[in-house]
Amino acid sequence: MCGIIGYTGGKAAAKIIYEGLKRLEYRGYDSAGISVLCDSEIRTVKRLGRVSALGGFLGKMHGSTGIGHTRWATHGKPSDENAHPHNSGMFSIVHNGIIENYSQLKSEYLLGESFLSDTDSEVIVKLLNKFYDGDLPSSLARVCGLLRGSYALAVICAQFDGIAVAKRGSPVIIGYGENENFVASDLPALAGMCKNVAVLNDGDIALLTADGVAIFDENLQGVIREILPNPAKPADLELSGCPHYMLKEIREVPAAIERTCQAYAYVENSVKKALAGVDRVIITGCGTAYNSGLAAKRYIESFARIPAEAEIAGEFRYKNPVVTSRTAVIAVSQSGETADTVEAAELALSLGAKVIAVTNSPYSRLTRCADVVVPVEAGCEICVAATKSYSGQITALYMIARTLAGFSAQSSADRIAPFPALCAQTAEREDIDGLADMCARSYGTYFLGRDTDYAVAQEGSLKLKEVSYVPSEGYPAGELKHGTLALIDIRTVSVFIITRPDLAEKCSNAVEQVLSRKGKAAVITNVTEVAERFKDRAYVIEIPPCDEWLSPLVSSEVLQLLAYKTALLLDRDPDKPRNLAKSVTVE
Repeated sequence: MCGIIGYTGGKAAAKIIYEGLKRLEYRGYDSAGISVLCDSEIRTVKRLGRVSALGGFLGKMHGSTGIGHTRWATHGKPSDENAHPHNSGMFSIVHNGIIENYSQLKSEYLLGESFLSDTDSEVIVKLLNKFYDGDLPSSLARVCGLLRGSYALAVICAQFDGIAVAKRGSPVIIGYGENENFVASDLPALAGMCKNVAVLNDGDIALLTADGVAIFDENLQGVIREILPNPAKPADLELSGCPHYMLKEIREVPAAIERTCQAYAYVENSVKKALAGVDRVIITGCGTAYNSGLAAKRYIESFARIPAEAEIAGEFRYKNPVVTSRTAVIAVSQSGETADTVEAAELALSLGAKVIAVTNSPYSRLTRCADVVVPVEAGCEICVAATKSYSGQITALYMIARTLAGFSAQSSADRIAPFPALCAQTAEREDIDGLADMCARSYGTYFLGRDTDYAVAQEGSLKLKEVSYVPSEGYPAGELKHGTLALIDIRTVSVFIITRPDLAEKCSNAVEQVLSRKGKAAVITNVTEVAERFKDRAYVIEIPPCDEWLSPLVSSEVLQLLAYKTALLLDRDPDKPRNLAKSVTVE
């Protein structure tokens, strides 16, 4: 959701901010803008569309302090007027989050004010201009005290050569340089710019100048936040010869699996301790993270024989969940900032549950509300659609499930050991193009499977609709006759994932039902009998025989490539799908 970057130092701010915004486009790309302080005057440029629309204006924006923003629209349509920064008087601000009471604030404090945008964010800068008393931290604190909702704010003032920052519910990272300092909403923006960072807490206010950083709590008392090494590297942001980040990141799946396995060994004992005495497990997440939880539910119940549930985080947090001190809640989020997932974890913690965070982001909000953090070592993921982070989540959740069942991390790693090579082979497959063409021409595509194959079906469906915009759904294969069959005709494609020999006959019957209704069918399988049965009547993709519990690592990669290739056939941008953002930090 919305990317923020700010710079103050001795260099040309506009160029640095522009480069940072390009790195943050995965957080939103409806519009973008930059404000720079130049000789006690604020100069602003903002445009509808991608960050590249700002490139032609950089030479006219001289100054060494500034802020920038790339937007994912929540209040107000994408437009020049609704783009950030928003200005009023001597102030310019950028905002990530949602102000829930902005209409009330308008009527109570800002009657008679003229507004240039339809956003909730413009209310903030109007309030700051109204209440400014010459003391920027106290004025900003007063405004923040009126706001209900979430915000990450970066502010420049014509009377102050620096940046003021405030945070509640949305991520803010301070970057420390030599005679220069930075603020950003995510680490990739700071890759190669600074070696050290600090993460602000909710309620914090910070003042950045070229000479240093001062941080205050919500009572305006000076505080120190831990200074941490910046893990983001410029190499993480390179395409490495690939045409798109999505393909690059699919090819990085093997490394993500290996690193996640290695990292788990360091937290194994902490996981054992957290899971001691647990009699029920809830896995919660959103989107891809929820889909990985569907597979984890099968792992936990099959290996440990303990009841497990997979819950969408946005439903869990509002359902008055039944949670006790013997419940473990595993909260899964690539970014570690997914609003619903973080709130679900905090709720579970308040109810006495043990909370395990599974995340790809080491300094995220989710890591600070968990008893144990299990790292997903996928590395920086730029494409909006998750690929290698999903594989890392599956790996981490498999390891957790086996720990719960009493197996050692080493024995689990031994089982996973063949899969990086299998996934590397899968990433180079060229027999998916024909199926991609079928999906690109289809009226709708349906993904079906049983047990863990159903979990993969859900993720395959999500990938296809995310990047190609082809209407798609995932279903348990056994549900085909209970409604879905009414949708099947010559214009539809049904993709079956069949990796369980004991369920192969049942799933094959479902394929027959689709074919008998003149629907197009595809089968992704490692069961030889299934491949032989349908080789002349369906599009068959054979995957190597492998551990049935870990087959999602291979079959999901086939579906990631299918989504990617379908998107290219339809001339879609697979890295930046319309209307979506990588990190959903608001509800």
